[in-house]
Amino acid sequence: MNIVQIENWQDYRRDGEQFLHTALMARKKGKTHFTPVILYNLTGMAIEKLIMAYLMKNGDLAENHTMGDLLDALERHTGRQPQLAAKLRYLDSFQEICALDSVTIKIPTQEDTEIILAIGQEVHDFLAPHLS
Repeated sequence: MNIVQIENWQDYRRDGEQFLHTALMARKKGKTHFTPVILYNLTGMAIEKLIMAYLMKNGDLAENHTMGDLLDALERHTGRQPQLAAKLRYLDSFQEICALDSVTIKIPTQEDTEIILAIGQEVHDFLAPHLS
């Protein structure tokens, strides 16, 4: 099969790395205006961009952009990733925004933030060898 890369995948990689770097540095430097919600959203955008970069590089796109949809698309290429899957579903549990009849938002705690940032770093580390 001949893979046709989707243009600008490198932009998605760059953006994802910048979002993650911003979130990690804000946490490291104790920037209090970066609330758990902001860190969650920055990390979520980082993960979305990084997975999309990987998919685009491999000529593919996700059905939607929930963590579950991104995971499904990613696993088409990498095979099952049960540990990563559990972590991405955990992230999806904070915002169920795709339901037609209701929206559920759970505010992350400071403790959640540490887990969220670690998941962002793990996704980055998992995809980095494939995005060079």
